[in-house]
Amino acid sequence: MANEKVLSRKERRAERRLQKALEKNHGRMPASLSDALGGDESLPLDSVAKEYWLKDLQNPLRIIVLPTLKILLSITLHITYYLKRLSPIQWRAHRFLQWQICFFMKYFVRPEANILILRHFQAESNLLNFVIDNSGKDGVAPVEIYPKEIQDLMVQTFVHHDQGILMTMRDLGQMDTSNWPIKEKDLSWQNWEPVRIDYGSKKKKWTQFLDFETAHELFKTTFCFWLTAKEYEAAINSFQFDHSVGIRIDEIVGAAHFADLAYNRFPMILVGPTGLSYRFLMHGFFVEHAHAHLEKIRLSLGLEN
Repeated sequence: MANEKVLSRKERRAERRLQKALEKNHGRMPASLSDALGGDESLPLDSVAKEYWLKDLQNPLRIIVLPTLKILLSITLHITYYLKRLSPIQWRAHRFLQWQICFFMKYFVRPEANILILRHFQAESNLLNFVIDNSGKDGVAPVEIYPKEIQDLMVQTFVHHDQGILMTMRDLGQMDTSNWPIKEKDLSWQNWEPVRIDYGSKKKKWTQFLDFETAHELFKTTFCFWLTAKEYEAAINSFQFDHSVGIRIDEIVGAAHFADLAYNRFPMILVGPTGLSYRFLMHGFFVEHAHAHLEKIRLSLGLEN
């Protein structure tokens, strides 16, 4: 036909590749792993967190550099961990550690990963506060760690974040479970704050090239070095309370799946730095999954703000 569009050479090549792909896959467009992950809605996960995590996974460093870093930096972490435990002098530098982390995030970590880190602080605070608010116990201080931008982490310290779960579990102790499970309309959201991040992903510096996992690998030995042995042991074992928090949420809302989302379990079994990065990631996903489900309940009650 006279008005039929003439394809360029590049467009013709793309069309041929598409036709070959369709022929090899029984006429259906093949799906990438990213496509499948994006389309899987079986697990509760905030759409924003999911979007940023999928973008973060596309960083080529994860394929090229991350596997080697995991081996080398796991060795340095274990050496530092055992030297700190054996040393009679226990040095620490919390504020310098916080400055290092903030500087590292601001100039070297991808914005998507930074947003996920800031989200994690707020989401975990909400989970702990939900349990506190519905525990039937008075006098338990809420967790107030809600950093909205990187600079806030100079005050909302990572050490304080790890202590949040430990102090909460200590102070809750024996709870009043007589009215559990609680009907949705009677749930308390007194100390729940909607997640809000005052940090955008659009103003990206050219030096910000590290994805979430690679950044964690690079910094895990530094984190161990600037804490005392007891502080570090408490920090890496605070993950183990995921199952405990999940069980409490299950009992409060009358569900039976929050505890199953927890990978880190059995806080009575103290763990060392082996497999730390994977346990850290699984802790983050447990928090995001549980938070997304509770947020759906909250929004269904008309409590947007």
